[in-house]
Amino acid sequence: MPRPSESAPLIGVIPPYMLDRLAQHADSRVSMPAVKTLIIDQQQRSLREMAVQPPRAKPARPKKAAPAGTPQRAVHDAANTTTLPGKLVRAEGARASGDAAVDEAYEHLGSTYKLFWDIYERHSIDGQGLPLVGTVHYGEDYDNAFWNGAQMVFGDGDGEVFNRFTVAVDIIGHELTHGVIDAEAALLYQSQSGALNESLCDVFGALVKQYTLGQDARQADWLVGAGLFMPKIRARALRSMAEPGSAYDDPLLGKDPQPAHMRDYVDTPNDNGGVHINSGIPNRAFYLAATALEGPAWAGAGRVWYDALCDKRLRHDADFAQFAKLTLAVAAERHGPAVRDAVARAWAGVGVQT
Repeated sequence: MPRPSESAPLIGVIPPYMLDRLAQHADSRVSMPAVKTLIIDQQQRSLREMAVQPPRAKPARPKKAAPAGTPQRAVHDAANTTTLPGKLVRAEGARASGDAAVDEAYEHLGSTYKLFWDIYERHSIDGQGLPLVGTVHYGEDYDNAFWNGAQMVFGDGDGEVFNRFTVAVDIIGHELTHGVIDAEAALLYQSQSGALNESLCDVFGALVKQYTLGQDARQADWLVGAGLFMPKIRARALRSMAEPGSAYDDPLLGKDPQPAHMRDYVDTPNDNGGVHINSGIPNRAFYLAATALEGPAWAGAGRVWYDALCDKRLRHDADFAQFAKLTLAVAAERHGPAVRDAVARAWAGVGVQT
């Protein structure tokens, strides 16, 4: 199994088009945090593209690997600097710190580990017990969270538009799934393969949330990033998997641009070919499959999607149709004709040819 790539693109949870819009706002309380976030993101992205990491102390590593089924978490505090990893403030097994961001990061890293281990028998992100390292209080008014190939990084938000980025368990599940993808299919972060990358992260982020709450597919809200926006923002969440395009409609943010069907696919040179936009199409396909199969989504459609992600037939440049065909093949081979038919109907429902 390949290790997560140090040269993979840095991927933040907030789409660049959203930050670009906020950066143009007349109110400096809105624009300045977005501008600073875009600058930091570009610096981090450039460093990763050159396969060079910024100067930093190495995160503390355990003397020996944790046994399978046991996470190894370490949460650090950057104290509003951009130095990583920062000061270790909560190690595995330590009591709660009293700092909401620290304790949310610790718990949500554990919840993500628990889903992947309990349901898919995956020992951490790389399948080999990789320690789950997080840094909170990164930067000043930093409006993003990201996986940098070695650890999670969380901003506090600006308090105007964004809440702290540790608040939503599905956001942490989403970002850590980028590490799982790096270790498996290494899907190219461009156009349809990039939108698949984003969609798979939304899928497993949603499954982390549902598993943590004990919800089945029909009970779940299928919102990604609920709680991430401040109360005055007209936004239910960052994305809706059930109804792509409906998550927000706000004067500051604009309207959610995600399509739910291939007829509305967005061709754009921005956002790496629309990876955060067109991911709405496979997101809805998963929602349709999960609700058709009923029961817990992590055990039904989630099992099919996980098996497809880890299947050696999945190309790193796969488009929607290629991934859809693989989910059908996996469903037929391992899960039976009823599951295969439900998955086929789901892809047909979003206009993806199989």
